[in-house]
Amino acid sequence: MPKPAKNEEVNVRFFRWRLGQRNGVYFADGRANQPPLGRQTLGTRDRREALQELVDLDLTMAVQYGRADASLLKTESHQILPWVEGRRLYENYVKRPVIAGGTRPATAKRYRAVLDKFIPFAEAQGRRTWNELNRQLLDDYASWLDGESYAYATEYLELTTLKQIVKFLITNQHLPSTVAFTYPLKKPDGTDTYCWTPEEVAAILQHCRTPELDWLRQVVIGLAATGLRISELASLRWSDINPEKTLVTLTDETTKKSRRGQERRTTKSGRDRTFPIQEMLGDVLRTMSPHPDGRVFHGPLGGKIKADTVRRILIRDVLTPLAARFPSRADERGFIDGRLHSFRHYFCSNCANQGTKERVLMNWLGHRNSRMVHRYYHLHDEESIRQMQQVKLF
Repeated sequence: MPKPAKNEEVNVRFFRWRLGQRNGVYFADGRANQPPLGRQTLGTRDRREALQELVDLDLTMAVQYGRADASLLKTESHQILPWVEGRRLYENYVKRPVIAGGTRPATAKRYRAVLDKFIPFAEAQGRRTWNELNRQLLDDYASWLDGESYAYATEYLELTTLKQIVKFLITNQHLPSTVAFTYPLKKPDGTDTYCWTPEEVAAILQHCRTPELDWLRQVVIGLAATGLRISELASLRWSDINPEKTLVTLTDETTKKSRRGQERRTTKSGRDRTFPIQEMLGDVLRTMSPHPDGRVFHGPLGGKIKADTVRRILIRDVLTPLAARFPSRADERGFIDGRLHSFRHYFCSNCANQGTKERVLMNWLGHRNSRMVHRYYHLHDEESIRQMQQVKLF
């Protein structure tokens, strides 16, 4: 006598079910879940209809047990969009060729980083679909970014990106219009990025003179002596540096054919730029040995630099231990609030205070006009006093 067929296991959006038949009618057994969901008839002998009924049952139970928002029950099942599918649709859209209106690779990469953080956060809150993205979830995400010490400008970019994705999904009918909501954001006015003083940068470098942090010392010198963004420093190759180690040529490779096994580099401005190597950086470069991957700077384990990894280690192993040495008032940003982009501000301010001409500085930083240079410039009290002491009335 043949053994009875085992019930088919089906993983739906929220729960796992066993699909079986009794007298030819399909039923769903959810007793293996936590909490147990019992055994439910699906009321049909047709397998395709049974699977559709199972999707609806799964959502109903998810709402009942607080795993999904009740508003999803008002949405047609084919308009419910999981995070992964919505992400795939949007990333395919932004990755279309630049000539067809697609974004630059660096921009697409930035969007990817946003979703890499946001989707796991949303899932941890019990949200499974783009239909459940609302003001409260964005508020919670903004609070989480605050707790992770992200800068205001970063939070603004991430929340704006999520709003853009929802708008795209609705416009292209991947989501119903009922999902739309308003979420006004205050655009950053000026900059809240802290700019370190020369004394503070010197202390950071001294603190990194250990075998465990020497890689970070090299990265800090690279950032402070060039004003490069961390993404640009991470992509810097030995082939970008002339043999005498006196010049760096940073090329944008958006329209160039990539070499085998090598990522195409993009610069934020989309333009190439060449700048001289500062003396202290040159000394560091001459002590470094070429790496098989061709990159100049590397992370703690010798791999490609990851901005979030560098940021976390900088805060944990350098800024926090040194914070007591450089205290600040509770109502103002100080040493402990500095981040990787602070080195770009430091480079700009240090050069300006030492008399570097604005046009030269613009070329080094890769800007077409002086507005961004002015944004990066910070005048510390010590430098202000030094400059005033040089002013003669007669």
